Amino acid sequence: MTTTERPVAAPPQFHVLAKPTGAICNLDCSYCFFLSKEALYPGDRFRMSDEVMRAYIGQLLAAHTTLNVTIAWQGGEPTLMGLDFFKRAVAVAEELKRPGQRLEHTIQTNGTLLDDEWGAFFAEHGFIVGISIDGPRQLHDIYRVDKRGGPTFDKVIDGLEVLDRHGVDVNVLCAVNRMNADHPLIVYRFFRDFLGLSFIQFIPIVERENDTGFQEGDTVTDRSVTPEQWGRFLVAVFEEWITNDVGDVFVMTFDTALAKWLDIKGGLCVFAETCGDAIALEHNGDVYACDHYVEPKYLLGNITDTTLVELIAKPEQRAFGDAKRDTLPRYCLECPVRFACNGECPKNRFTLTPDGEPGLNYLCEGYRKFFTHVDPAMRKMAELVRSGRNAEDVMEILGAERSARYAGVGRNDPCPCGSGRKFKQCHVHVV
Repeated sequence: MTTTERPVAAPPQFHVLAKPTGAICNLDCSYCFFLSKEALYPGDRFRMSDEVMRAYIGQLLAAHTTLNVTIAWQGGEPTLMGLDFFKRAVAVAEELKRPGQRLEHTIQTNGTLLDDEWGAFFAEHGFIVGISIDGPRQLHDIYRVDKRGGPTFDKVIDGLEVLDRHGVDVNVLCAVNRMNADHPLIVYRFFRDFLGLSFIQFIPIVERENDTGFQEGDTVTDRSVTPEQWGRFLVAVFEEWITNDVGDVFVMTFDTALAKWLDIKGGLCVFAETCGDAIALEHNGDVYACDHYVEPKYLLGNITDTTLVELIAKPEQRAFGDAKRDTLPRYCLECPVRFACNGECPKNRFTLTPDGEPGLNYLCEGYRKFFTHVDPAMRKMAELVRSGRNAEDVMEILGAERSARYAGVGRNDPCPCGSGRKFKQCHVHVV
């Protein structure tokens, strides 16, 4: 396809999560929604061929009208492909990139197979590596287990140490589930203080109870975080962050929220007004509407027959993305924090509004609590940024306000915030 043949409906840039091993993984995490996708390809070897890899990279580079292009790998566990596959992929990208294009290589891994050869390779080519960790040992090992049901924490930490030795840029992906959600500060401080990580993404586990593994049904498993837990988790971490860590630690949910208060595009697709610009590529070249919708009815086609840019521009894909905005129930349309939330991810919209309308996000209660809570601080940070100051200046401003507000409050007095708890059990840590 030439640039003159580019479909009018195609976005100028889009994101592809390429899964070179499909759903195959060396771990057996209890809440993993993707392991069941193996059933879509019975008898398959689940290894991306060099032909499909070359088609993916070439079509991705050709499709982007912007100079910055992200080449992203995920799984399953992508490192099961072996290092030589990724060496070939990087070489292909260098061969096919257009003059002026800047490539960003990313990979999401459980970290258990990494060694110094991997670390040196990632460092040489500037990879950003996402590592999946659910907190300290006692929380991580509850659900993130190997094929025998054994713990994985030590192997993950070994992989993280490999990346640290080689100076690789790392971010942590933490799945917030029913067990670790009640320990927000333990989890956050473990990442910040023990692991020394500065880039953190928290994702809520919302696992539908069904036999298909698809986005069906209106009940969740007992591994899923509850809406109340999710809201409390985000608020607790935010309070720690806004007090001590603005400018030093970057939590993607908070960064995206600030972008909303600044009325600019944020980094998380779940909070965008529409979606459809982030597609999933399977090992055999099949393309699906979204990583969370790898299901037969959301199959767009195969890149060996139709290019990526044509697939993402298909009317059904554009309609899929617009439906995120167009199917919001009235309860959401009238919500004061809709501008920040936008109903979050469509995969979680399976509950009823208070007046019985379908399409409410399962996590709505938690998000309303979080976005309402952060509004005053976000307004202050947005004002600072607009005036040319640094967002981290908010810590000094809020610190002075808090000191005045809580001055003279005894540890056993009711907390002035109105929570109903004693001061020592609530906001004593912020003064």
